Amino acid sequence: QVQLVESGGGLVQAGGSLRLSCAASGSAFSINAMGWYRRAPGQQRELVATITNGGGTNLSDSVKGRFTISRDNTKDTVYLQMSSLKPEDTAVYYCYAILWGQGTQVTVSS
Repeated sequence: QVQLVESGGGLVQAGGSLRLSCAASGSAFSINAMGWYRRAPGQQRELVATITNGGGTNLSDSVKGRFTISRDNTKDTVYLQMSSLKPEDTAVYYCYAILWGQGTQVTVSS
C-alpha cells in the first residue's frame, strides 16, 4: 500500500512561486509514475503534470512554461515547481501515483 503526503501549498501573490512536494511511503517500489491533479472551485479535476520513473514528463498546456515537475527517486518524492502563478491557478492540488501491479502471466501457445 502506498501513502502520499502533499505539502508546500499556501498563499502567494500573482507572479510568485511555490513548490509543492509529495512524499510517497509504503510500497513506493511499485510506483510507475507520479504527478499532480488540481481542482478549482466549481471546476472539473485537471491533470497538471506527470513524471515517470524514467524521468519523462508531461505538463498540461495551461501550465507549460510556468510549472516544472521533478522527482527524487532516493526520497520517493515528486515536486511541482510553480512559477509566474496566476489567479486561475488557484485550486486544491492533489498528488497521485500510478502503480505497477504484480503482473499476471499470459502465454499464447502455437
